[in-house]
Amino acid sequence: MGDRVKRKPFISALLAALVLVAPTLVVAEDPPVPLPRRAERMPAGTEATPAVPQVSATTPAAAQTTAVEAAAQVAQPVGKPQEVTLVAKVTEDGQDIPDGLTWRVFETRTDASGELALAGKSEDAKASFELVPGSYVVHVAYGSAQTTETITVSDGSNSKELVLDAGAIRLNAAVTGDVPIPINLLRFDIFSGSTDADRQPVAQSLGPNDVVTLNAGTYHVVSYFGDVNAVVRADLRVEPGQMTDATLYHKAAQVSFKLVSEVGGEAIADIDWTVKTGDGEQIFAATGAFPAAVLGEGEYEVFAKRGDQVYNRAFQVQAGPAKEIEVLTTVYSAAGT
Repeated sequence: MGDRVKRKPFISALLAALVLVAPTLVVAEDPPVPLPRRAERMPAGTEATPAVPQVSATTPAAAQTTAVEAAAQVAQPVGKPQEVTLVAKVTEDGQDIPDGLTWRVFETRTDASGELALAGKSEDAKASFELVPGSYVVHVAYGSAQTTETITVSDGSNSKELVLDAGAIRLNAAVTGDVPIPINLLRFDIFSGSTDADRQPVAQSLGPNDVVTLNAGTYHVVSYFGDVNAVVRADLRVEPGQMTDATLYHKAAQVSFKLVSEVGGEAIADIDWTVKTGDGEQIFAATGAFPAAVLGEGEYEVFAKRGDQVYNRAFQVQAGPAKEIEVLTTVYSAAGT
């Protein structure tokens, strides 16, 4: 069965509330300031304070001529502070976002450390600033959705509406055949970028049904079932103004082991366990009477060491409910069952 994806419109007020209860998002306290154009996405968790946009030798020429550079040539702000009001929307024709926003306004000059000077910060839905006339860079974050634009403040009242062009994603997973997975064995990572070379983490260690707000675009999602080798990847599209519900399917199963002196017998304690793949790679080790692991479909061999004696058994994992593997206190051959 393939991955299941559903999309439906979401209410920005509800989404704002949901974002606030997703503490696993990798979003820095003060994320780096991107170039002042509408960004599709911004890698998070890189710097603790806003940084001046950097232009490398590999940056396209068109991207190097930005509004920041143009604004930086304007005279520094002088004069009497004027009122500036800022609001944000998820989509162009949507309602104002009522909660969950973080605003930062920067001057176009750099400070002593070479970074854009912070002129103000607000977490109000309708942010108000007192700024002297001149050019500024405005950055707003809504969960992991972010955008940056320049504004010019003039005498009188000033207002600006920023459109995030954002959607949301909610992830879950199951074993092929719709076998549920315990939530404590499931986590997700979300990455931006279309290739392995340019992928950057957007949100990590998410739990099932955590809601993440993202700029519209395609993201690479990784689902981890357990900590061994049950991993599923998918590219998912986030549409503006919509919630994307996606269920990823694992071809794997939970497997537990016990060493017994007879079939169906009590597990023997203090056993050192090792599991290897068909080509001899060790992928799991534990000590105890009843260890468990999640393994992807395939051929394996388990070794149970008790003192100087080692008992082994070959086994196969198929997608489905949890299963138990008994190892008898007689030596199994590698082809044994």
